[in-house]
Amino acid sequence: MTLNDAIITSLEEIKTPATYMQVYKRIKDNNYYDFKDAKTPASTVSALLGNFIRNRDSRVKRIPQKGGNYTYFLAKYESDISMEALAAVDNMEEVTSSPVTAGIQGFEERSLHKLLSSFLNSTRVYAKTIFHEQSNSKDNHQKWIHPDMIGIRFLNLHTQTSLAFLKAINRLGTFELMAYEIKKEIKTDYELKKCFFQAVSNSSWANYGYLVTFELSDALMDEVKRLNQAFGIGIIRLGSNPFESEIVLPAQYKELDFITIDKLCKINPDFERFVEQVEKYITADARYISALDKELINFCDPFFISETESTAYCKEKNIPLDKPFDENISGN
Repeated sequence: MTLNDAIITSLEEIKTPATYMQVYKRIKDNNYYDFKDAKTPASTVSALLGNFIRNRDSRVKRIPQKGGNYTYFLAKYESDISMEALAAVDNMEEVTSSPVTAGIQGFEERSLHKLLSSFLNSTRVYAKTIFHEQSNSKDNHQKWIHPDMIGIRFLNLHTQTSLAFLKAINRLGTFELMAYEIKKEIKTDYELKKCFFQAVSNSSWANYGYLVTFELSDALMDEVKRLNQAFGIGIIRLGSNPFESEIVLPAQYKELDFITIDKLCKINPDFERFVEQVEKYITADARYISALDKELINFCDPFFISETESTAYCKEKNIPLDKPFDENISGN
């Protein structure tokens, strides 16, 4: 039996959400796997549990707990435990409502922006944070119109002739505008609906709207899919390694709303400058594109080039790191 098999067998027997230590103890007590001279066998089990999630293995799901930890369970038992699990998460929310220095509560939501910018850059999207506090209007309800970040992707045609031809026909066809609502975690159905409809409102002007979260309870995925189908908002799961982030559900395309774009330009200077940069880019002659590309990169949010940079940043900002997986582990 391999260690992966031992983990699945243990979760099968436990049936309810279990910590990595509980899974490790089950394996050890039942002699499902010989760890031999492994120095940190419990950590090995923890890493492999995380790998099930990273590889999107359909058999295993997890629920975030306080301190940045998780409990794990088999997906086939989800209908039996989801209500219990959600209740536990609700109780955890009350306990962790005050500031702490570890886990998911120990960092600022805006610290995630550079991780998202790095992920988006790898998909050819220029991204820019929109600072709500710089808006002319101080109405608290303005959070329902401001996205946390905005982005643009330019159509990547292979020749300047085809690009010029497209511009002559329809400049709107040369780019796509995106809006992003960013959350540290979404643990309950109430949080999901509140965040989702904020994303719907904040992205009404854009071609695509996304809800981005660092942690999303697996128990909510059925409702996430329903909302995605109904309202077209995409879901991005952000990782501490931004290059391993994933678009869980794609957003649905819609036409730009220029009335709302105009309103945002009036009340927020960051948004207005972003639109100005885009206008310069799409109307420029080909000979100026290289210089304007550098100008747009400098204007937009900074991003990481390597995983080493993002890891150091996460440690500095107290953002929980994804547990590494030891690929050299093998079973009997």
